[in-house]
Amino acid sequence: MSAAQLALLAVVVLMTVAAAVLAAAETALTRMTRTRAAALAQQDPKRGGRVVSIVENLQRYLNSLYLSVNVVQTVQAALLGVLAYTLFGPIGLVLGILFDVMLLFVIAEAAPKTWALQHTDRAALFTAPLVELIGKILRAPARGLIGVANILLPGKGLKKGPFVTEDEILALAGEAAEHSVIEESERVLIESIINFGDTVAREIMVPRTDMVTIGADATVSELVDMAIDKGMSRFPVYGENADDIEGVVYVKDAMRVEREGGGDSKVMDLVRPGLFVPETKPVADLLAEMQSSHNHLAVVVDEYGGTAGLATLEDLLEELVGEIHDEFDEDIPLVEHLPSGDVLVNASMNVDDINDELHLSLPEGNWDSVGGLVFGLLGRVAVAGDSVETEGTKIIVELVDGRRVVRVRIVNKEGSA
Repeated sequence: MSAAQLALLAVVVLMTVAAAVLAAAETALTRMTRTRAAALAQQDPKRGGRVVSIVENLQRYLNSLYLSVNVVQTVQAALLGVLAYTLFGPIGLVLGILFDVMLLFVIAEAAPKTWALQHTDRAALFTAPLVELIGKILRAPARGLIGVANILLPGKGLKKGPFVTEDEILALAGEAAEHSVIEESERVLIESIINFGDTVAREIMVPRTDMVTIGADATVSELVDMAIDKGMSRFPVYGENADDIEGVVYVKDAMRVEREGGGDSKVMDLVRPGLFVPETKPVADLLAEMQSSHNHLAVVVDEYGGTAGLATLEDLLEELVGEIHDEFDEDIPLVEHLPSGDVLVNASMNVDDINDELHLSLPEGNWDSVGGLVFGLLGRVAVAGDSVETEGTKIIVELVDGRRVVRVRIVNKEGSA
């Protein structure tokens, strides 16, 4: 082998190593989160700071990195082809191409990317200076080529995020909990936060039939007595009926007036303006509005202007952290597992929640609660003992209060009754 061929071989080896390093850099930096990068910056301010800078401007650096990978692999393949041809002729060129495909796949793709996945922090810290240098050198050429691509494919290039979908986040959280990287409670919280953005007021409100209200003509003393009996600090005040909500009365106002000798005065004199929201309002927006307006409850209104229910700050927080019980709450479980394998369920539970709780596939429709599902499938007012079956699940009505389904029994998959 001549000196020129040896030099050519050395360049091919060098290019192969460079391709492997760039592949590791690409994998490590695309897997790196801002939170993890910040932690690395605390451990290693110099190199970790570079990782933070790259992650915060990932799109810009990735374009330069992709261009460098393309250049290195193309040059490496061309030089190896030339070397093989000079050594073995046309057959050498064919064999060289086949060999290079395997070489690049194993040495410059699979191996370095696998190592970067297993040692993401080390790979990011190790390659950050190189990626930063490449970003400075190739930024202009990369932007120019992106511009050419935009001419061929009209548009504004890659848009910012999301680079990870909600389903991917949930899958990662589930895998992390399974491997004890995070606690199960943390996984549940992550899932609740993501689902929070898809929830509307109708799904979390206390329905109108369960609202505790007081008439505008009631006395302050009657309000104080009701507050002591119910253990509540605020009450919606209605005029003619529950659709005519005048506002909200605070028990602390009533107690002050009663102590001053005004127990016989009317509740209407203490009413404060209420917060009224449509039942389709996203709960994330509702939480922000309640915070900004300093309201702890909101009256939920249906499309016809009637009262649909009541949403409290506690209801919103429970969507994130689960049930919050205080000293006045009755300790009645929403879901009770029976020895037979059947499950007693509070019919006011949301269908999505019960699906998650029991790993079922109850259908969605023009209802939110399990009781609404029963009504929808029966097509009439339910009575105790009625049953419906859907998606392989049998639901038996256990308790009815007037026209309202209170509790149902979900039969186990073995079909026990």
